[in-house]
Amino acid sequence: MASVNISLPDPMKDWVESQTNSGRYDNASEYVRDLIRHDQDRTSKIAAMQKLVNEAFESGASDKSLEDIWAAAKERAQANRGN
Repeated sequence: MASVNISLPDPMKDWVESQTNSGRYDNASEYVRDLIRHDQDRTSKIAAMQKLVNEAFESGASDKSLEDIWAAAKERAQANRGN
């Protein structure tokens, strides 16, 4: 495993130490790896949402009424509740 050294201001260092002292993480490296995994997941979700937004813009204006769009969205939401 590769090693990276980082410098933190004292308040951040204290925070990392409090996270490891709480027992949630065994050490600072584990805490930082967890932060990176969460950031990677967040970045992936944002990219997926941006892709959907881009596809929506590229599809052009809809000829459906706002009422039809809401009705379809409600149907999809109700169908997803059963999954």
